[in-house]
Amino acid sequence: MKQFLIITITLITLTGCSKKVEENLIVEKTPFIWEAANVYFLLTDRFNNADASNDINFDRTLETGKLRGFEGGDLKGITQKIEEGYFTHLGVNAIWMTPIVEQIHGGTDEGTGFTYAYHGYWTKDWTAIDSNFGTKEDLKKLVQTAHKNGIRILLDAVINHTGPVTEKDSVWPSSWVRTEPKCTYDSYENTTTCTLVENLPDIKTESNETVNLPPQLVKKWKQEGRYNQEIAELDAFFKRTGYPRAPRFYIIKWLTDYITEFGIDGYRVDTVKHTEAYVWQEFKTECDYAFETYKKKNPDKVLDENNFYLVGEVYNYGINTGKYFDFGDKKVNYFDNAFQSLINFQFKWNASEQNYETLFTNYSNYLNNDLKGYGTLNYLSSHDDGQPFDANRNKPYKTATKLLLAPGTSQIYYGDESARSLIIERTEGDATLRSNMNWEELESKEEILLHWQKLGRFRAKHPAVGAGVHQMISEIPYLFSRSFSKDNFKDLVVVGLDLPKGEKVLDVSKVFKDGDVLNDAYSLKVSTVKKGVITLNTEYDLVLLEKK
Repeated sequence: MKQFLIITITLITLTGCSKKVEENLIVEKTPFIWEAANVYFLLTDRFNNADASNDINFDRTLETGKLRGFEGGDLKGITQKIEEGYFTHLGVNAIWMTPIVEQIHGGTDEGTGFTYAYHGYWTKDWTAIDSNFGTKEDLKKLVQTAHKNGIRILLDAVINHTGPVTEKDSVWPSSWVRTEPKCTYDSYENTTTCTLVENLPDIKTESNETVNLPPQLVKKWKQEGRYNQEIAELDAFFKRTGYPRAPRFYIIKWLTDYITEFGIDGYRVDTVKHTEAYVWQEFKTECDYAFETYKKKNPDKVLDENNFYLVGEVYNYGINTGKYFDFGDKKVNYFDNAFQSLINFQFKWNASEQNYETLFTNYSNYLNNDLKGYGTLNYLSSHDDGQPFDANRNKPYKTATKLLLAPGTSQIYYGDESARSLIIERTEGDATLRSNMNWEELESKEEILLHWQKLGRFRAKHPAVGAGVHQMISEIPYLFSRSFSKDNFKDLVVVGLDLPKGEKVLDVSKVFKDGDVLNDAYSLKVSTVKKGVITLNTEYDLVLLEKK
């Protein structure tokens, strides 16, 4: 017997104004599969500002380059949109947000204008949440609200480096970091034991030498009245694990605390290839321990039997290399005993160069052979990729169709679904990719958003779309099936693309039998299979077929 969840959404309509629409979404209760997930990636500072009182902290008031300061987005803003049903309506079942730990208080100019750490990748204190983003209570509520709505939460982990040195932020001791040489990226060693850029101190993650806490951190914790508590927790961690008090293990402890305290579901991990590969196996061990500890202490909050999820950013990794990344002098397997998935930098090129069938077949083959049991996170635009699939936002419908119907985990970058501009005048560097979410434009982008919503909800309802086996049914009209099974759960869908608008006569005899009643999730029209075919008359050129 099928189980269903009925989710009542009070949706703040497209302009974000006060008009409300109540709608019941009936969602078949299906197992959550990370390899099929629909992940929404957002810059915490740029998504939604729900609390203007935390917009300025630590006297971050100097003039910055355009879009290079804090804009006000916060944890409360994300929670607000979860509560409004924005993500559920989009078919999102996981949210990845940029790092929220306390950032350097000063700013710096890397050649693209004076910049504050709005993006979250310039850590000052791993144990605290930056006041610009909110509080621990805000994070607790966000995770609880997300889980109540069937949404998993991914935080962003940085172990490779601290934030830059500024007048307000002194360099950490030399036992913790190196400040030179700068990476040349021509070998494994020249990618790991070096600084990514100038003035970005590199954590000595290769070291097993015992180090004392940085004096600036000790001073800060004492001023905040939590020094003794932090020390007691560190003592307990090192006693339990037996690890040396080396830099990487302090940071691993601090990051895994967010699992045991808040019950987050996974980490996207930054700058993976710039840190020794074995570090990620150590990180996984402690993440798994923390997740199991949280579940034992909070049995009523356990969502399912999924393991803690780790997806890594190995810059320029492509799915066609399988489990390995080639440094030129060394190939490294980042999957086994470390990451469940890696971000796939190749997808945007494949989406540009290949038709639907070639793209879908290739990805199904990759994921069901070399990468079976693992996954990749596919994207078409992102926060630090200056060559997105559709830089001018001329192809928002095709972007959605290729991304959301491709095998693998999909990553929607905030504003993909509303064609948020990726070209902002007078910005320098990656700031052009990081404008504020265009809530004010949603009404004018309603048709685009609706397309993303329909595909997203279909994907979320059917793990077969992302994690299933792809099989072409016919080339003209273009029809394909996806099938997936796990334990007692089986899922089967048929999708048609580039079909004629109006009446469609589709042969589905290879998948469905006569008498099966099929629902087109795109048009919401229903047809019964007769003599192996269904007939649908819709105004659209695609169908998303599911058995009723």
